[in-house]
Amino acid sequence: MSSNDTEKKSSYRDSLKSMDTEEHIDLAFYRPIGYAWALLAAKVGITPNVITIASIFLGVGAGICFGYDSLLINVVGMLLLIWANSFDSADGQLARMTKQYSRIGRILDGLSGDFWFATIYIAICIRENYTSEIFMSHPWLIWVVAVAAGVCHAKQAAMADYYRQFHLYFLKGEEGSELDSSVDLKKKLADLSWSKDFFKKLTLTIYTNYTVQQEATAPAMQALREELHSRFPDGVIPVGFREAFRKASLPLMKYTNILSFNWRTIALFTALLLKMPWLYFAFELVVLNALLLYMILRHERICRNFAIELKDGKY
Repeated sequence: MSSNDTEKKSSYRDSLKSMDTEEHIDLAFYRPIGYAWALLAAKVGITPNVITIASIFLGVGAGICFGYDSLLINVVGMLLLIWANSFDSADGQLARMTKQYSRIGRILDGLSGDFWFATIYIAICIRENYTSEIFMSHPWLIWVVAVAAGVCHAKQAAMADYYRQFHLYFLKGEEGSELDSSVDLKKKLADLSWSKDFFKKLTLTIYTNYTVQQEATAPAMQALREELHSRFPDGVIPVGFREAFRKASLPLMKYTNILSFNWRTIALFTALLLKMPWLYFAFELVVLNALLLYMILRHERICRNFAIELKDGKY
C-alpha cells in the first residue's frame, strides 16, 4: 500500500465518530459516500453548515414526493432522502476532517432531520386523507397518530444521540464527545442578549431545552455524572473506569443506531412500497418505543451500578 493510500485510509477513519458507534449500513454505504462529498466540499471551500442546509432541501423534497400515491414519485422521494442522508453524513465528516466544530452546526444538523420528517409526516397525513377509506371517514385520526409518532420520534432520536455522546465521552474524552450539561448551557445563555445576539440566543435556548429533556429522562446518568465530577473535579477519570463503562455501554450502541435513521427509513420505504404509509407511524409507536424503553431502563441500571462502585471506592 502506498503512503498516499495509507494517508487516505487514515483520513477516512478520522472522519468517523468511532467504530464503537458506527452502524454497519453507514460503514458500508453512507460513510464512504459522505467522505467523497466531504473531500469535494473541502476542495472547493464549502462549509459543513452549507452541506447541512442543502440536505434540508433534499429531505423536504423527499417528503413532498411521499405525499403522492404514485410508486414512481415515491421512489424518487426515496432516492432524494438517501441523497439527503449522504449529505447529513458528509457534514459531520467534513467537520471532523477540517476541525470546523460549532454548537450552531450541531443544532442545525439536528434540525435538518426534523425538517425532513415533519414534511414526511404532513405528506403522509394528506395522502392518507385522500386515499384511505378509514382516514377519509375520520380525517382527524391520522393527524393525531402523526403527532403522537412525531413526539415519540423526537424522544427516540434525542436519547439515542445522548447515549452515543455519553459513550464517546468515555471512549474519547471530552474532546471527542459533544456531551453537554444544561447547567453550563444556561450560564452561557444568561450571558447572551436578545437584542444583540438574537439568533445565537434563540438557537442556544432550543438546544438548552433539548438537553434539559435528555437529562430529565436519564436521572441515574446525571447522578453518575455528578459523582464523577465530585471525585474527579479535574475531569481526569481513571482509565479502568473508562474502559469498564465503555464495555458495559457498547452493547447498547446497536439500539441507538436502530433508533436513528437507517432502520427508520427501511420501515418507511417498506410502508410506501406496500402503499400503506400509516404503517410507518405504527412502527414508530410500537416497535421503536418498546426499544427506547428497554434502552433507557438498561442504561439507567448500568449508570446506577457504576455510581455504587464509585461510592464503594472501587475506582
